[in-house]
Amino acid sequence: MADVLEIRPQESAEENAQQTTDGFHLVIDALKANDIDTIFGLVGIPITDLARLAQAEGMRFIGFRHEQHAGHAAAIAGYMTQKPGICLTVSAPGFLNGLTALANATTNCFPMILISGSSEREIVDLQQGDYEEMDQLNAAKPYAKAAYRVLHAEDIGIGLARAIRAAVSGRPGGVYLDLPAKLLSQTIDAVKAKQSLVRVIDAAPRQLPAPDSVKRAIDLLKGAKRPLVLLGKGAAYSQADKEIRAFIEKTGIPYLPMSMAKGLLPDTHEQSASAARSFVLAESDVVVLIGARLNWLLSHGKGKTWGKPKQFVQIDISAQEMDSNVAIAAPIVGDIGSCVASLVDQVGDNFPQPPKEWLDAVSEKKNTNLQKMAATLAKNPSPMNFHSALRVLRDIVKANPDINVVNEGANTLDYARAIIDMYQPRKRFDSGTWGVMGIGMGFAIGAAVTSGKPVLAIEGDSAFGFSGMELETICRYDLPVCTIIFNNNGVYRGTDVNPTGGKDVAPTVFVKDARYDKMIEAFGGIGYNVTTPEELDKAVKEAIASGKPTLINAVIDEAAGTESGRLTNLNPQSAAMKK
Repeated sequence: MADVLEIRPQESAEENAQQTTDGFHLVIDALKANDIDTIFGLVGIPITDLARLAQAEGMRFIGFRHEQHAGHAAAIAGYMTQKPGICLTVSAPGFLNGLTALANATTNCFPMILISGSSEREIVDLQQGDYEEMDQLNAAKPYAKAAYRVLHAEDIGIGLARAIRAAVSGRPGGVYLDLPAKLLSQTIDAVKAKQSLVRVIDAAPRQLPAPDSVKRAIDLLKGAKRPLVLLGKGAAYSQADKEIRAFIEKTGIPYLPMSMAKGLLPDTHEQSASAARSFVLAESDVVVLIGARLNWLLSHGKGKTWGKPKQFVQIDISAQEMDSNVAIAAPIVGDIGSCVASLVDQVGDNFPQPPKEWLDAVSEKKNTNLQKMAATLAKNPSPMNFHSALRVLRDIVKANPDINVVNEGANTLDYARAIIDMYQPRKRFDSGTWGVMGIGMGFAIGAAVTSGKPVLAIEGDSAFGFSGMELETICRYDLPVCTIIFNNNGVYRGTDVNPTGGKDVAPTVFVKDARYDKMIEAFGGIGYNVTTPEELDKAVKEAIASGKPTLINAVIDEAAGTESGRLTNLNPQSAAMKK
């Protein structure tokens, strides 16, 4: 015993402290070991010090006013980079606020990790009434691709590694990582801690398609009389831009992009069939789905939308997606880049081009619709309507093709995706698979932080209300976000009246003539109130040139909107009234 006590007794407390670390530091070290340098979140018990430490250690922490929008920012960052975006929240209510974004990320196949502090496992299981006590792990499981809890500091590295791999491998999605408060303050030997860190290698390995599946698809396409390629946001996420362009141009097949796939090839490309969408969906006989799912956005692959009988080639990394709504004649399972590259190899130089009759028919329908749209856009009604306002934004995006466009609303979304052409991939972000409102400011912040490029957030006045307080976040971080609110005084439109004649306004009506531009001025941003296309054009151009947080209150005709946008059929009462 005497020999042991004689070993550096004067250094015991100080040296011992230098040789240990804690859970707070290990979480940060594990993130940095995997080249993750940004966290989106909102501080509070028990993760405030974790956020402080992350910033002190050189990471960027973007603090929000509501966890849902931090989660949306993390999700869109994951979509843009193919690395999981990180959202950090407090326990229970904060976790639940982030859960909406987690579920939306899983549904849309965006890689993100929701990290939440939580109550101790033993207290939760005995339901002893801890501060914000909740079984968060089991609450997250139905809405996440995977969910994990870490109880020991030495497992933080492996826990985060599992979360990263789950988020990006196969079909990407949202992952939940539960960090009880006691874990963060646990101490561990510094050498052992360093050895416990894991750098994830090849988190999303290539998944090569079976050669026979590629040949089957090629044979089907060779016999097609009216082929069509349909691009989904999975195609954009894959970053297989060159392969997809080569396949489309070598085959000569018309293509139709879903909204977040716009820009994979410029919307002005001669093979784009966007302006003839209804026609090509109904008349095609063989459709190649690349990173697109036959869900409600595509009428489940059946019904009047799809018209004549057709056969499908589907490229997806998940075999379970095949035959989800209709039979898939030629399934190709694998990562999109590898699958499309294999198709290109098989196409060669002698692949039969689509029949001239089909190409001429598509071109004729496309030109007819473009002429109709041009005539509508040329009108200059007073007050502005959706078309005259969006004409301005269309031209601005054309002149600034690297700008990010965020878009949500009912009519605002429907009209904008049809009118505004995109020229570069992964530049358009919208309500996605769920059609969820409230993604606007979160996506705008995530896109601005991730890309460093300007953002145009084109918002319906109703959609903006879900996340409007994040204007303060935009101003606090001095982000180059220009928010344009199409203000027509209500949900869909502002003309509804209370049938009883009572004091309360109709359910769809907002405060008349609201000045949303004053909101951003309260936080030091720049506000504009515009009533004409000329004023809108001037304001947006000044906003882009300044690179400053800006909000434009674009006053449009309150009668311009339509009920539920283009989804009236999903509103039972409205559908019944039309009969």
